[in-house]
Amino acid sequence: MVGHKVGLTSVAMQEQFGIDQPDSGLLLDSMAVNEGGELHLGDLVAPRVEGELAFRLGSDLSGADVSEEAIRGAVASTFLALEVIDSRYGFEGLTLVDSVADNAACGRFVLGAPVAGLVPELGKEQLACTVNGAAAASGYGRAILGDPIRSVAWLVRQLAAFGTGLRAGDVVLAGAVHASLPLRAGQTVVVGSPRLPQAVLHVA
Repeated sequence: MVGHKVGLTSVAMQEQFGIDQPDSGLLLDSMAVNEGGELHLGDLVAPRVEGELAFRLGSDLSGADVSEEAIRGAVASTFLALEVIDSRYGFEGLTLVDSVADNAACGRFVLGAPVAGLVPELGKEQLACTVNGAAAASGYGRAILGDPIRSVAWLVRQLAAFGTGLRAGDVVLAGAVHASLPLRAGQTVVVGSPRLPQAVLHVA
């Protein structure tokens, strides 16, 4: 396990799947795709892709009363990310229970190069996603529960209910800023923003 993802944090994603609350899943090392690496569609069922903001933690976080200030202080680096969501149930008629049972639909993820520390005012950061060089989707960091730090706070509080928390070194995918996009062989998907290095995924 290398971290966690928080899903269904934006209105766009909640409306796309008809689910009105976030959920979370685990990130495994086998899900990681090297930046600029290839994703083989034959390994997945119904893959779709999202542009996201992500963090790596420099210290542990736990507790039902964790503060956003504590989370800001725990962030060691900030990334752009592409998450490939997938569901063994398919996405038509997906319910919250289905999503939770399927690890919050996490299939693969790719991280861009890190920026040290917490990039300030991420709510104002505009992420733009292209597919084969053509604009495909965009959104601001504030689409993630108003501020992506709140997504991490939500996760820590959820984990506290199970007597656990986040660990130093964990990656946290905070959530998508736009509705997910279908993936097809031959595509190159890129997410970029003004202050963060882009994340790139090639689809084979």
